[in-house]
Amino acid sequence: MRRVSAICGAVAVVLATPCFAGLYTDDLSRCIVGATTAEDRTNLMKWIFVAMAQHPSVASFSAVKPADVEAVNETVGKLFMHLLTESCAQKARDAIRIEGPGAIQASFQVLGQVAAAGLFSDPSVAKTISGLERYLDKAKLEELSKPEPATPAK
Repeated sequence: MRRVSAICGAVAVVLATPCFAGLYTDDLSRCIVGATTAEDRTNLMKWIFVAMAQHPSVASFSAVKPADVEAVNETVGKLFMHLLTESCAQKARDAIRIEGPGAIQASFQVLGQVAAAGLFSDPSVAKTISGLERYLDKAKLEELSKPEPATPAK
């Protein structure tokens, strides 16, 4: 039961912190990414968005309903189970046995990064993000890369 709790905890913080990735974790990560479809990645993007939309600082920007939360949790929960117990079962066993339950977190973090890359590469999202440039002072940013003036020797 403790191992299941550790795995669930690892999945819950899939995007939270960087993890150590050993050889078995790398193998599991490649398997998980390779075993997902475009639809799976879209579902993962939805799950990430819905989870982030629950933060009190941004919740007012979203119309996510409790039923939406339940639906994406169910869909992604099934995806995680399919990947861990069917598509990549042996690699998951090896990674957990040799490198610990953190291997699950690290592997799904990689999958989350792949899904997020898909989210941010969408032209509509990229256009919105590029709107930030209008509010940046390019001259001040260029100053950051200039060498500091030499200080006179005493």
